[in-house]
Amino acid sequence: MKRTLLALAALATAAGASAQSSNVTLFGVADVSVAHISTTDKSVSGLANGGNSSSRLGFRGVEDLGNGLKAGFWLEGGLNVDDGGSGFKFDRRSTVSVMGNFGEVRLGRDKTPSYQNLETFHAFGDTGMGAVNGHNLISGSATGTPEGSNPKRVSNGVSYLLPKLGGVYGQVTYGFGEQAGSTSLSSTIGLRVGYANGPLNVAAAYGVVKGGTAASTVDYKNFNLGASYDFGVVTPMVLIASERGNDKRVDLYSFGVKAPVGPGELRAAFSLYKDKKMDNNDSKRFAIGYGYQLSKRTELYAAVARLSNDDKAARKLGSSLSPTPGVGNSLTGYEIGLRHNF
Repeated sequence: MKRTLLALAALATAAGASAQSSNVTLFGVADVSVAHISTTDKSVSGLANGGNSSSRLGFRGVEDLGNGLKAGFWLEGGLNVDDGGSGFKFDRRSTVSVMGNFGEVRLGRDKTPSYQNLETFHAFGDTGMGAVNGHNLISGSATGTPEGSNPKRVSNGVSYLLPKLGGVYGQVTYGFGEQAGSTSLSSTIGLRVGYANGPLNVAAAYGVVKGGTAASTVDYKNFNLGASYDFGVVTPMVLIASERGNDKRVDLYSFGVKAPVGPGELRAAFSLYKDKKMDNNDSKRFAIGYGYQLSKRTELYAAVARLSNDDKAARKLGSSLSPTPGVGNSLTGYEIGLRHNF
């Protein structure tokens, strides 16, 4: 009997020690809206995914290795709340990492340094009617690139993230192209450096994506700079971005604000897309919206957006429901949705 009690006590102690040294968390977002979008030549109504935040399901965990070291993993995949989707994979993030006083070394698929700036310094981030749509400004299917001229995420990546250095933060990422016969085709490299202290946040990012062919590669270069300042009653933000490559150049200028109003937040943003190599291929978008906090985890939101295309432009709104308009046609859209974090 004593031996049994000792064994149970030992097991309980071991389990408790294990629970203290490691943990695994299930998390996610369910976000869907009722939306309507109209253009000069077509219109569509229905449910749109991710009007406020991209719907997702994920698992993450951290283990204490001792001596100031930790190991972690993060597996996260996108969801379609409107119809459940046709399959599930960890396409948003799939990484393992080692962390310590030196910072963090992270391996796997993750957001690019440049894309993190695009999300951070825009009032609507990159979801819904007001989404910044600041990635792949040149092409979402540029020849030889893994996912476009400046993708949201990079696969086969090795990243180093700075430790906490006052308000300074930063990241450098290299993504292997993994193309037979070529050491650089489809590879990516990105760098981000910023400073966040109190109400101020400012950061710059730079990246290069190798496209083209093994015999003749093309460098798609991107740069962006963003800043925001929280005055308490309002947080203005500005974002400037540019992509260049294959004799093309598209610039983005965005100005936005967030302001606490009642039990929620008012958001507004104006964005200008300038094609520097082609005339009459610019676009302008204005969006305004409000998120009402039903609780810490649940938000009811609404947004309206208008995107005006020049005669040769055919850009679309950020909503998952948005059609690609005919050349020169503009779009108007609105949505009312619900987001729940868990």
